[in-house]
Amino acid sequence: MTPASLRTQAEALRHAGRPADAIDPLMQALALAPTEVDTYLQLGFALQDLGLFSQATEALRTAAILCPDSVMTQGYLVHATQKAADWRELGNDLAALRAALQASPGDEFGMPFALVGLPHTRAELRRAAELASRHVARGIRPMAPRPLLPRERVRVGYLSSDFHAHATAALMAELLERHDHERFDVRLYSHGPDDGSPLRRRIQAAAGQFVDVTDLGLPALAERIRADEVDILVDLKGHTAGSRMAALAYRPAPVQVSWLGFPGTSGASFVDYVIGDPVVTPMAHAPDYSEHIAQLPHCYQPQDNRRELGPAPTRASQGLRDDALVLLGANAVYKITPPLWAAWMELLRRLPEAQLWQLSGGEQADARLRAATAEAGIAPERLVIAAPVDMQSHLARLACADIALDSWPCNGHTTTSDALAAGVPVVTLAGDGFPSRVAASILTAAGLEACVTTDVTGYLGKVCELARDGQARARLREVIASRPAGLYDTARFARELESLYQRMWERALIGLPPEALPAA
Repeated sequence: MTPASLRTQAEALRHAGRPADAIDPLMQALALAPTEVDTYLQLGFALQDLGLFSQATEALRTAAILCPDSVMTQGYLVHATQKAADWRELGNDLAALRAALQASPGDEFGMPFALVGLPHTRAELRRAAELASRHVARGIRPMAPRPLLPRERVRVGYLSSDFHAHATAALMAELLERHDHERFDVRLYSHGPDDGSPLRRRIQAAAGQFVDVTDLGLPALAERIRADEVDILVDLKGHTAGSRMAALAYRPAPVQVSWLGFPGTSGASFVDYVIGDPVVTPMAHAPDYSEHIAQLPHCYQPQDNRRELGPAPTRASQGLRDDALVLLGANAVYKITPPLWAAWMELLRRLPEAQLWQLSGGEQADARLRAATAEAGIAPERLVIAAPVDMQSHLARLACADIALDSWPCNGHTTTSDALAAGVPVVTLAGDGFPSRVAASILTAAGLEACVTTDVTGYLGKVCELARDGQARARLREVIASRPAGLYDTARFARELESLYQRMWERALIGLPPEALPAA
């Protein structure tokens, strides 16, 4: 077999959920062609699927060495090192990614998601997103526009692979139930698995129509959406894993929107609007978005008031001390950078009674975090790793925490909402771009602006202030328990979102191009 056919075989095995079986054909391919970049990339992906992040990093570093000017190889490498919590070369790797991004001729995949968890400018994220969108849409010709006619119900289609037990579905469930189905014909186009979960069944029941498009290729998917005469197509994935945003390049709907999945611009000429709010997408940031900004008046992220919060487990069952001040780090390990980790270690030094309760990143990443704790001079029992559990168990156990430590420059998104749902106050550091302003948006809508800081000194100070003032923490918990309408009135959120859709659709009906839609 040729290296290319071996690589194709390995990729098929990996996508079939058999990454271990993909390793052997990839090693055979490398024996035949030891400088083939794509083979090293596939090897890195297979190793990541197996949780072997350190080994994956080595495979991806080889690809980056072989192709140092590639944004794609540099992006995959730096993201892999973050997932491995391996920060030894992070400064050099980030510099290489930024240099490749600046020098790119514009015909390769830009890896925008790699930038999300790392220090970056809004302009850099737009540049990476534009590269990625051009790459995934290459060779696609848009369909001819269809005539637009007023109808009793505006037809809205949501496109995603996450209509199952997933963070996106957890956020959207009540919104879908609250949609005004007399004014809006809501259709879900699902290209993800049916996990048989209660959340999947709830999502299906809430939709006007639930269309499984898993087996459709991009052209057929676009044809189906076009045949259904969808008026407003909302892509919920953007530049995240499993996305089929490229289907929008066919222009199957007259109005096309990016929302919720990717915290930034799509960089796509075929997406008309990005839905945000005055905090995450202030109009002053418009030059860094390829779309027109459409603002909701409060937080852009919906909530689900019907989620059931089970009884909290005991702290002892989670490996936590009953007398500890528990600082929760519930964001994915790839969002931890050396400055953030240094800040958390400083908190442990200032607060000797505290334990840091960090979500597991896998065996190898956890070991690196333990080593980094020891290097900071912190006793090992003060870092407690939270093992992976199902969504409901995770939500219930969050109540064991006293304060949630948000990550930066990439904030917690659903993670922040989960902490608040469990009654845990969150302290965030708001930055300059969408990924670093999400928690600020959520907390502001919840009336918890006092928990939003703008620099490391303020972040440390706010956490320590709350740590030493149990009454202040109790007051914050009271605010959270009151379910502030700015965040938790999902019926109002639905009306505000529908109003935004109506404004988009009315412009399209009278032949006007998309324009910025400030919060009404």
